[in-house]
Amino acid sequence: MEALLQILSDLHPDIDFEKHEALIDEKILDSFDIITLITEINEEYDVRIPVDEIIPKNFNSAKSLYELIKRLQDED
Repeated sequence: MEALLQILSDLHPDIDFEKHEALIDEKILDSFDIITLITEINEEYDVRIPVDEIIPKNFNSAKSLYELIKRLQDED
């Protein structure tokens, strides 16, 4: 989780990603951020996020994003 929080903080240092739960809904993360996140997650966690998993529910908080990463790792 620490690596994910660092990736997120690099994108938006002014946001407390441990507490924020509406990153997409409140337009904190935009499409370019999502592309960057997917690339960084792939490199850091060695998981590929399928297109059908790129939905707001999975990207609205660091917690939901980390749960997605863990689920994808478990599927491998």
